[in-house]
Amino acid sequence: MSRIARLSDVLINKIAAGEVVERPASVVKELCENSLDAGARTVRVELEGGGVGRITISDDGHGMSREDATLCLERHATSKLRELDDLFHIDSMGFRGEAIPAIASVSRFTLHTAEPDAHEGTKVSVEGGGPPTVEDAPPRVGTVITVEDLFFNVPARRKFMRQGATELKHCEEAVVRLALAYPEVGFFASHEGNELFSSPVSEHDPRERIAAALGPASFAHLFPVEERRLGVVVTGYLASPEYTLPNARGLYTFVNRRYIRDRGLISTVQRAFQDYLPAGRQPVVVLHIDVEPAAVDVNVHPQKMEVRFADARGVQDAISAALSRVLRAAPWLGTPEQQAANPQPRDAAHYAHAVERFLTRAQEATWGAPLPTAMDAPGPGGSTPARPLTPSYFTPNGGGQGGAFPGPFQGPQVPGRSPAFGEAQPQLNEAPPPGYFAALRPMGLLGSRFHVCEGPGGTLVVLDPHAALERTRLTAYLRRLDDDTKAPPPSLFGTTVDLSLAAVKALVDGREALLKLGVDVEPFGGTALALKSVPAGLEGVDPRALLEALSRALPPRSAPLDVTSLAEAVRVMACHAARRASSSPLTDAQLRALLGELDRADFTPPCTHGTVVVLEMPLLELERRAR
Repeated sequence: MSRIARLSDVLINKIAAGEVVERPASVVKELCENSLDAGARTVRVELEGGGVGRITISDDGHGMSREDATLCLERHATSKLRELDDLFHIDSMGFRGEAIPAIASVSRFTLHTAEPDAHEGTKVSVEGGGPPTVEDAPPRVGTVITVEDLFFNVPARRKFMRQGATELKHCEEAVVRLALAYPEVGFFASHEGNELFSSPVSEHDPRERIAAALGPASFAHLFPVEERRLGVVVTGYLASPEYTLPNARGLYTFVNRRYIRDRGLISTVQRAFQDYLPAGRQPVVVLHIDVEPAAVDVNVHPQKMEVRFADARGVQDAISAALSRVLRAAPWLGTPEQQAANPQPRDAAHYAHAVERFLTRAQEATWGAPLPTAMDAPGPGGSTPARPLTPSYFTPNGGGQGGAFPGPFQGPQVPGRSPAFGEAQPQLNEAPPPGYFAALRPMGLLGSRFHVCEGPGGTLVVLDPHAALERTRLTAYLRRLDDDTKAPPPSLFGTTVDLSLAAVKALVDGREALLKLGVDVEPFGGTALALKSVPAGLEGVDPRALLEALSRALPPRSAPLDVTSLAEAVRVMACHAARRASSSPLTDAQLRALLGELDRADFTPPCTHGTVVVLEMPLLELERRAR
């Protein structure tokens, strides 16, 4: 009997759905792209239940015949490709013929379409990948596709969906990306009757579409970008350095009108702005890169979010030249005649002074008090030590004062110090900017403890390695704890520990909680416990100190064993793991690896030692002190 069998079409479609349909936003993206390929001039997206309950996409495109409406539900049936050479000259959004059958296999799917001037339309219904039901329907303009109860027949996938508000935000972002790529198409999105995004055709002034996506305040700050080279055309808009964001959400790059999240392109944009923005701020840029279809491979990612260029360096050089030309000209300062009449220093340091004054005024208006300067806080003996002009990176409670997590800190501000990440305005300060730590250049060790680094623009940055290690360990332990399908990988320990009677009782009573954390203990007679295994990273810790601390941190036996109840115990493990790892100075390779981990760490939950960046002093402050 053969051990190899052909998979059924239903199972194949469900496997494809795992790659193509990650969440409701994937459905919105794929179906809206089909509408664009059909020549639609208006696309409407209606959502319920964050997109999990229902997604309806309607367009005014050219529609489909009955034959095409039935055929589109078969895998790899597409109107975009015919021959092998077509794969290397793709000028459409879709081309694989996988999306619709994959979506129909994990939902209750309905398609209503008709060709132009047809006297009769077609309605096709599919439930969970079953056989399609084809019916006559009234004629209509374009196509309407309704996707209900997404992942209803794949409960393992559905339980990985985030809260409705989170999924809804991803759906809205999917619409925004397509709207920015196609200003000549009207896009309208709503959720349970409430408008999310509304932008009619704006092809004559794309800034209107950008303002609809990023907010009307951005309109006045947008300036055109253009660079034409052999085989590469870069167009779009950048916002003046006075209009920035705390994260990279305002950075959009499109290749042949397809939204692409390419690290090389993003790094190129960020490098172009590095001398014009204060630390912790990200530029707002919408760039369209047009290249010959044969010069870019879009078939390298299941969701087509990445591409491979035949000449990546040439594309990056064109982007850098386009942005640098506008930034050096600084059109936001006025016309050349106005600049000549009112000469202003244009070097990076002086411009940063202007941006700093702008941000200070903004904070005064928002929080009612100016940013503390380097002269605000009294130091030893009444002197005034340096204070960072930009926020240091803390846990949300400013140093681990307890409390359950996750959730942003909502407590009062401490007068006389900069707001920490997660404080003041949680939406703006909840995490370091992307790539912040990896961009640091280590320079040396201070006091056999602190690592001194150079940040972007010459910023002096001092790191506490214990707090940094604790933050990365905390993130790792929480992610393992949050993944119910994957137990923490244990490390064999094999030792016995003599503890106080109260500690032994608490640990034995809380053995189920310990096992969930990856700590396995057994009574060994009297007040001794056998420690059999611990999570990775805790192998070399002091077992007595670890167990004593855990005995005080475990939740009551009646408490549910979830992230909230186990929060304090996770903090204890992270602190002990960091204490062992930071007992000796980190090597250069270890420090660089740690910086990379910090960029992937979650700075929302509090930990025992919260301050990772002890000091961040911009070049501006150093220049003041050198005068």
